[in-house]
Amino acid sequence: MSWFKKIFNKEEKESLDKGLEKSRQGFFEKMTKAVVGKSKVDEEVLDNLEEILIASDVGAATTIKIIEKIEDRVARDKYVSTEELDRLLREEITDLLLQNPHANTGNIDETKKPYVIMVVGVNGVGKTTTIGKLAYQFKQQGKKVVLGAADTFRAAAVDQLTIWSERVGVPIVKQNMGSDPASVAFDTLQSAIAQQADVVLIDTAGRLHNKVNLMNELSKIKRVMQKLIPDAPHEILLVLDGSTGQNAFEQAKQFTAATEVNALAVTKLDGTAKGGVVIGISDQFQIPVKYIGVGEKMTDLQLFNGEEFVNSFFQKK
Repeated sequence: MSWFKKIFNKEEKESLDKGLEKSRQGFFEKMTKAVVGKSKVDEEVLDNLEEILIASDVGAATTIKIIEKIEDRVARDKYVSTEELDRLLREEITDLLLQNPHANTGNIDETKKPYVIMVVGVNGVGKTTTIGKLAYQFKQQGKKVVLGAADTFRAAAVDQLTIWSERVGVPIVKQNMGSDPASVAFDTLQSAIAQQADVVLIDTAGRLHNKVNLMNELSKIKRVMQKLIPDAPHEILLVLDGSTGQNAFEQAKQFTAATEVNALAVTKLDGTAKGGVVIGISDQFQIPVKYIGVGEKMTDLQLFNGEEFVNSFFQKK
C-alpha cells in the first residue's frame, strides 16, 4: 500500500500546472513559430520540432526517439495536420514515460522497518529541502521518521537539516563536523531501531570532483548500515536540479556510476523553462523519477505521475 495518496487531487494538479508554467509557455511559443504558415507536418516542421525539444532539455537521444516515432506516424497516415501535432507529441511522450517499468511507484515496502532512504546529490540541488519535505509528508501519513546528518563536510548542511528536523518535528542524529559519515549513518539506524521508526532519511555529501572518493564513501556508508540492517539502504534517491538542464544529465551519469541509484527526484521545476529534462532523464536512465519539486510549499514535492505531467505540460491556457 502506498504511503502517499495515489489519487491526484485538485490541489496537486494546480501546483503541477503552476510549477510547469514557464516550461509550458516557452515550449508553446516556440511550437507556434515552428508551424506558422504550415498546414501539415512536413520535414521542415519536424526539423523545427527537433530543435525545440532539444532546447527544452529533453536531450538529444530522447528527442531522436520521439521524432522517429512521429515520422513513422506521419508516413503511415500520409497526411497529418499541424493542429494534430500536439496530440501526437503528447501521445508519444506519454508512451515513452510509461515504458519505464518502474514508473509511478510511490510505494514503500512497509515490511521493511525502518525503511532506509539514502539521499545523494551535489550541493545546491535541493537535497536537504527534499529530505525535509519527505519527512513532513511521511509524518503527515502518521509515520515515525528519523533524519541522519551524514553530510559532515559542510557545517551548513548539518545546520540546514537540523532546522528542517525542528520545523517538521522529527528527531535528527548528528555528530561534529568532519566526523565519519558512515558513523553518523550507523548511529542514525541504531536510534531508529530503538525508537521503532518507520522511515530513516540519510543525507550524504555530494562532492563530484573526485568520483573515486565519492564511490568509496557511499559504499562505506552502505556497508556500515548493513551491519544493523542487512538490506539497507532500501532506496538510494538521487536529487537533481531541473533548472540545470543538461548538467542534470551529467550528474545522473556520475552518481549512477558511483552508486546503485534506484529512484530520482527532480527539483526546482517551477523556476525554469527546462521541464523537458524530466522526460529525457526518465527515458535515458530507466530509473524511476519518483518525485518532482514544483514549488516552495511542503506539499509541492509531488509523486511523479507521467500522464499527469504530460497533460499539464501540454495544457494550453
